[in-house]
Amino acid sequence: MLKGLFAIKPITPAPHVDAGEPVEGSLAGEGSLKRTLTATQLVMLGVGAVIGAGIFVLTGQAAAAHAGPAIVLSFVMAGFACALAGLCYAEFASMMPVSGSAYSYSYATLGEFVAWFIGWCLVLEYLFAASTVAVGWSGYLNSLLGTMNMALPDTLAMAPFSVVGGEFIRTGAIINLPAVLIIAAISGLCYVGITQSAFVNSIIVAIKVTVILLFVAFGLQFVDTSNWVPFIPENTGPGQYGFEGVVRGASIVFFAYIGFDAVSTAAGEARNPQRDMPIGILVSLAVCTLIYIIVCAVLTGMVHYSQLGTAKPVATALEAYPSLLWLKTLIEIGAIAGLSSVILVMLMGQPRIFYSMAKDGLLPKVFGKVHPKYQTPYMGTIIVGVTAAVLAGFLPINLLGEMVSMGTLLAFATVCAGVLILRFTQPNLKRPFRVPGAILVCPLGVAACLYLFVPPFAEHWPIFVGWTALGMLIYFGYGYWHSKLRTR
Repeated sequence: MLKGLFAIKPITPAPHVDAGEPVEGSLAGEGSLKRTLTATQLVMLGVGAVIGAGIFVLTGQAAAAHAGPAIVLSFVMAGFACALAGLCYAEFASMMPVSGSAYSYSYATLGEFVAWFIGWCLVLEYLFAASTVAVGWSGYLNSLLGTMNMALPDTLAMAPFSVVGGEFIRTGAIINLPAVLIIAAISGLCYVGITQSAFVNSIIVAIKVTVILLFVAFGLQFVDTSNWVPFIPENTGPGQYGFEGVVRGASIVFFAYIGFDAVSTAAGEARNPQRDMPIGILVSLAVCTLIYIIVCAVLTGMVHYSQLGTAKPVATALEAYPSLLWLKTLIEIGAIAGLSSVILVMLMGQPRIFYSMAKDGLLPKVFGKVHPKYQTPYMGTIIVGVTAAVLAGFLPINLLGEMVSMGTLLAFATVCAGVLILRFTQPNLKRPFRVPGAILVCPLGVAACLYLFVPPFAEHWPIFVGWTALGMLIYFGYGYWHSKLRTR
């Protein structure tokens, strides 16, 4: 049984993919998805996934409570860990143009059991992150409606449950209706097709990047460099300022980077994955890191970092300057657009991971069904959409924010390890893109991800262990006995 648990799925060199033509990638069953995405669309998908909650929510909170003006360094630290993982994702994605992301890569290097565990961690990243961001989207929408005296009552814009002292408490609300509706609308878009989803995402990305550039352009003239002194405030307690606070801030803003790997889930639908996947992953990551650093510098320069601990830090900074109040409404519109694109990419990614797992027999066949007209994993899209809507509409998802980061960091660390393992086990495998200095980059990637994973989230171990146990029940109850690799 032990040998079966760590059975490795064979890899065959991926043939070159011509524009629009299907291909049987490195893993079986990938030829039924439609290849339409260009390198530009893949970059847009990456930017759409990353630019959202990081700028509009997390920057101010992490600066106020942990890092101060050195939140810029927190983003650099988190971006460094992501860059190392991004290089490894690029090698895998060009070599194995399939839709399973870290799950498929783990299956080919570390075995079936590890692949299942990583796939289960990715559910935290995509499904629960989509629900979490939908709740944030609801808050920004209701704030915008409030400026027009059209705000929904709390009974229809809040979760009916809250968590106090580890127990669920009724809030008096009925449902978070806007969160449910945005997930339903975006799930419908994902159901119709990958091309339509990518087109809408490109429009959304253009809107939110424009709004962010406007904030930087007009905010620069109000930057007071005295707000940057001291750049790293003196440590006042565990995780509060000093270098320890910078690290803690990095672990929090890491949530802002999750999703760049969602580009790899679209590898099965890229026109030329060998060339375009590395471009999509690395360019989107570089663009997002640069945007984050610039916005953080302007934000902490406009107002003192201690004033940014709100749910809408960018809007809070603008409120300090009456001449910029006109921009506040645009920022709220940009936040709504930005969070919409995050939800879109997350709801695109999760069904495609389930699709790959179902093709391998580890999940029921219903998750592997492809729509005969739209050529999308439509049943998985429906199931994921309904589940995400229920979570966003009825539960306080904010508690799972750090859980999302934990699952993502483990997936990133596994991908970094997998690249190095494959260099030794299959050195002659064709690699259209190679990680430079893999002998150093891969271990550094593993160490950086685990460094951010372990210390800050110690209090969440019981929840994470419970989630893992649920995944093991599903694997040993169904996946182990239906694995196509083992039955062959």
